[in-house]
Amino acid sequence: MVSERSAPALFGPGCAAGLMLGALACVQMPALLPLWLSVPMAVAGGAGWLLRWRGRTWAAIVLGLAWATLHGHWALHGQLPPGAPPQDVQVRGRVADLPQSGPGYTRFVLHVDEADTLPALRGRRLQITWNDPWRRSSAHEAEGGRHAVRAGSHWQLSLRVRAPRSRINPGGFDGERHALLRGISGNGTVRDPGAAHERVPAQGLPAWRERSSDAIATQVAHPAARFVQALALGDTRGLSDTDWEHLRALGLTHLVAISGFHVGVVAGFGVLLCRLSWWLCPLLGRYWPRPQAAAWGAALAAAAYAVAAGGALPTVRAALMIGLVALARAGRRPVGAGQGLALAAMVMLLPAPLSVLSAGFWLSFGGVLWLLWCLPRTGPEGVGGGLRGFLAAQGVASLGLLPLCVALFGGTARLGPLVNLPIIPWWTLLVVPLSLLGTGLHALHDGAGRWAWRAAAWLFELSWQALQPLALHPQAMWWLAEAPRWAVPAALLGVFWWLLPRGAGGGLAGLLLCLPLLWPARHAPAEGELELLVHDVGQGTAVLLRTARHALWYDVGPPTGGDGNERILVPVLRALGQGPPQQAMLSHDHLDHTGSLPSLRRQLPGLQLMAPPGSAIGGARPCQQGMRWQWDGVDFQVLHPAPGSRQAENEDSCVLRVASRHGVVLLPGDIGRPAEQVLLHASPAALKADVVLVPHHGSGGSSSAPWVAAVAPRLAVVSAGHRNRFGHPRQDVVQRWQAQGAEVLATADSGAIRVWLGAQGLQLREQRIHASRWWDAAGRARSAAILSPIEQAAIGPEG
Repeated sequence: MVSERSAPALFGPGCAAGLMLGALACVQMPALLPLWLSVPMAVAGGAGWLLRWRGRTWAAIVLGLAWATLHGHWALHGQLPPGAPPQDVQVRGRVADLPQSGPGYTRFVLHVDEADTLPALRGRRLQITWNDPWRRSSAHEAEGGRHAVRAGSHWQLSLRVRAPRSRINPGGFDGERHALLRGISGNGTVRDPGAAHERVPAQGLPAWRERSSDAIATQVAHPAARFVQALALGDTRGLSDTDWEHLRALGLTHLVAISGFHVGVVAGFGVLLCRLSWWLCPLLGRYWPRPQAAAWGAALAAAAYAVAAGGALPTVRAALMIGLVALARAGRRPVGAGQGLALAAMVMLLPAPLSVLSAGFWLSFGGVLWLLWCLPRTGPEGVGGGLRGFLAAQGVASLGLLPLCVALFGGTARLGPLVNLPIIPWWTLLVVPLSLLGTGLHALHDGAGRWAWRAAAWLFELSWQALQPLALHPQAMWWLAEAPRWAVPAALLGVFWWLLPRGAGGGLAGLLLCLPLLWPARHAPAEGELELLVHDVGQGTAVLLRTARHALWYDVGPPTGGDGNERILVPVLRALGQGPPQQAMLSHDHLDHTGSLPSLRRQLPGLQLMAPPGSAIGGARPCQQGMRWQWDGVDFQVLHPAPGSRQAENEDSCVLRVASRHGVVLLPGDIGRPAEQVLLHASPAALKADVVLVPHHGSGGSSSAPWVAAVAPRLAVVSAGHRNRFGHPRQDVVQRWQAQGAEVLATADSGAIRVWLGAQGLQLREQRIHASRWWDAAGRARSAAILSPIEQAAIGPEG
């Protein structure tokens, strides 16, 4: 018979780790386990977890895997079908979060109460985008419409809805994963702004958060008010891309995102308030012992802060830990910090196992776990001991979380640990308490919290201005190329080995285990070889060309960066370990090819530009027929336009031919049939290529039959947005290229397309397949398309 001591505790650290590992295994798989298998696995795993035996941890792993799989099936079933066309529907629902407004748009999450023609949307959440019309009819419309949307209000809207879909690039943001994590069933665009109207005014907690945030902005009237909003209420809408860039460079994003440390400080104030009340009125101790009251005070204060801050995951984790420890103390059943962390993890994972998709989950629980394992159980004595403990905690957290930061964000702040030493106490002990005090006073009486908010803004601005030289330093961030998945657990094991007690001999071994993540291999082309990466930028074009020691952008895609960093091309460079190209060739002056240029110029002020003659792009030298140069054994030649061109429109696009020792690439921009005919007469032999970017995104006015026959490629790549309003690529155009023997791939279905022309021949990689995920919309749509003919045959005349 198995003794009670030999079996892991039901809610102990071992079972919590098992649940976490099982859920992590689920989200790492390319495809979900089938329902017929995951249901019995969940039953068996749950039974094995409840039984008292030595294999309880293994049963928890099985339960975590099966339970996360079931939640994955439920989440995907709740989304709109990925292969279905967009649908127009009239909905009524509640604005579930704080609306985010920008120049020309407003975005918010709508909880649907009723949907007239699509009842399946009832009870689901949609990500809504409300764009300004092309022409406003009056000044009143500018003040109303999307600007009138408030958190907690109920609206009736006419929407065009579609399944969640995102652009997929190396090192880029995965919007489909984000939608899965937030429970978003689809994306909607307001179709008839004039018919939209508010049914019920803003009410509830979201409305109170928005009103309080607006009060901070109006009553403080200081640039630092946006940070007071973030620290007091979790409202980061006022932070620009530049602000986030500086916070990342300083290693301080965890503080502005409301860390668990902030929650602990709030809980401490709850304890002090209870103790002060019991000291002022000793009679209270007859009805409720002071230690229990202090525990409840800490739990309630932490919970109130978590709710007011919008329920961010690190905040919820800290509030759960404090609440569980407080309940145990109130029931006179003491719980250690490790047990409290395990309980908090299980309370989060059991109802929402897909929380492991969130970076905040791993940083939050990982940081606390490292501290519990490395730091002594007894508290330091005196001021010197407290300072040594704080420095040790900062060092352990910085080293322990380094592999996770590199894996999740692609890099880390070089001076982050040093910057955190003075800023953590300054913000957490001064700025945050004043921000919260102002919010509490404002809740009691409008305007009462003005002085506290202003003091918090003034103290924050002092530190922020002092940190700007560090944030603006070009070497503030340490960016690393993408490493294989196995490099992350290896690096975590290496850090674990480093942090073992002295004498364990883990220094060299730990370093070797960390090298694959911190010094990843960079696969650059060899001499005479060429690499082509067609980015997934939606309806537009952006291509990266790499040789052994040089790189060139051919077009830079539509706008993606707002007022700050470019969000597709630069992260791809970092993921590849590629330095920024020194040159960019812009095929013509249309926004879908040049929209990201302002953001790129801001980040890369030395970027040299080439554009067609007559281009309005400042500082660009003309690219025209006859230009030619060589890089690392690869020949670059401009075939079009002629020197007399002055329009910089589609027909005058820069046509670039790139010839390596192993094949030729042809990039024709947006030329149509007239320019194709010019090239066919001028240099037909130069058009032959192994890889071609299909002209004008596959429009019907390009890719004429003679042109396709002259190019005769092995691979034709279409850069176009999914279900774009132009209908690109046209089916007859795709069939024309296929009839010539070319394989046709589109970024809308493949994500970024990476092509190598090297000693091993022509090789390619589709990002959606290379980094396959079971929530991938394109993959699920392909599966449905494969199954649909079988289903149709089963119900056809012969079936």
